Amino acid sequence: MKEYVIVFVVFFLSVLTLQAGQGSLSKPNVVIIYADDLGYGDVGYNGAIGVKTPNIDRLAAEGLVFTDAHTSDATCSPSRFALLTGQYAFRQHIQVLPGNVPLKIKPGSATLASVFKDAGYVTAVIGKWHLGLGDDKLNWNGPIKPGPLEIGFDYSFLIPATADRVPCVFVENHHVAGLNAEDPIEVSYRQKVGNDPTGRDHPELLRMKAYPGQGHNNTIVNGVGRIGYMSGGHTARWVDELFPDILTSKAVAFITANKDKPFFLYFAFSDIHVPRLPNPRFLGKSTMGNRGDAIAQMDWCTGRIIQTLRDLGLTKNTLVIFSSDNGPVLNDGYEDRAVELVGKHKPWGPFSGGKYSILEAGTRVPFIAWWPSRIKPGTSDALISQVDMVASFSALTGTKLGPEDASDSRNMLPVLLGHTRKGRDNLVEMALTWALRMDDWKYIEPRQGPELFKEVNIKTGLSMQPQLYNLKEDPAEQHNLAEKFPGKVEKMKRILEKIKKDGYSRPGYGK
Repeated sequence: MKEYVIVFVVFFLSVLTLQAGQGSLSKPNVVIIYADDLGYGDVGYNGAIGVKTPNIDRLAAEGLVFTDAHTSDATCSPSRFALLTGQYAFRQHIQVLPGNVPLKIKPGSATLASVFKDAGYVTAVIGKWHLGLGDDKLNWNGPIKPGPLEIGFDYSFLIPATADRVPCVFVENHHVAGLNAEDPIEVSYRQKVGNDPTGRDHPELLRMKAYPGQGHNNTIVNGVGRIGYMSGGHTARWVDELFPDILTSKAVAFITANKDKPFFLYFAFSDIHVPRLPNPRFLGKSTMGNRGDAIAQMDWCTGRIIQTLRDLGLTKNTLVIFSSDNGPVLNDGYEDRAVELVGKHKPWGPFSGGKYSILEAGTRVPFIAWWPSRIKPGTSDALISQVDMVASFSALTGTKLGPEDASDSRNMLPVLLGHTRKGRDNLVEMALTWALRMDDWKYIEPRQGPELFKEVNIKTGLSMQPQLYNLKEDPAEQHNLAEKFPGKVEKMKRILEKIKKDGYSRPGYGK
């Protein structure tokens, strides 16, 4: 009889253990590592020359690499809005934002963070934000809200806008970190405030010169002219070279503190956005000067986060997404010799365009899904968009979206997990005009504008004529086939107009 009891107890404990394991897998930790201005060709696994990215390359070797993954826009604020809301940014007229605008995501609306929070996750955003903070009466010297904590995040440690924009301070939860109340902050994008020197008036104080006409010559912080003006907050002002250690340490601390709970971390780099001022230990790690060294620094940060997951035994139950907010740009504001030192390296990979451009390199970015226990290593050519993350992670966590939530997000979870390569049937891209992707075809809506952004030497893709490209045969978009296939142009034009007019593209939206 004792033997039967022992067998039963062992069986019962085994079942409980199995159920516990399945339960943990039903709520995997999720980490999104989001680079800034990182081009398709800026990583080793996509052919980078002059810089090594061993940590990202290992993620690619162990994970699922997507070759046709996109941001929704070719600039940062719109892409981040789409990632977090599941809605194309053009629907809310989101463009590149100043550093002192109100929060652009409405509190109470469904977000990527709220999806996880509703599923019982602990949530955090660390790094670049660039989606506005506070309201019309924003005061940097008091509580700064609404912000990330009002849209589903439990913890936030932010670069409020971009590294080249004021205010040059970190915001932790609802307050500027390290602020001295006797040295209050004032910010303006219209006129000079305070007595801090500007790059325009005191170029002799600059560590790097700004390109004329790009606005990077206002208040000097850490020897760099920024966009916009600020006064005060001197003890709270950041040192750019410390970004990798400060931000990555915050991420590691969050993971460590919540290792026994399901957690979601949105870790948004400043790298490789300007001003590129890598920590001294990364200088010379590439042949491309500061831009290449910033890529090496970004790779190190990625490696530290992944190593933390390994050290804590979390890799079996953690899904990591690595990607970028838009395509690459070299000479974006400061004279850091990025153009002169690029050599044979092609940040845009086999595509044309880059940041700000409707051409393919504007939105086609590196994208890796890594989950060693669930995702088999390989490559997928499925067409997916970052706007799909809300619906996909809603499906992963079992959280239901409301009928009016995430208007453009589609459940691509089977694609992310590698169960299918059937991605989207269409995808909208935005950069001064609209483009529609369907299978290998791309239609670009006519729009008046320059063919070249001379300041950054990037082709815009703008034309007064309809454009149609077969990307399988012509990935660099050199041969316009619109006249040859007028029927396809008309069909794609109608679909794009319907998506824009309807205000949504998610199947079942509003039902």
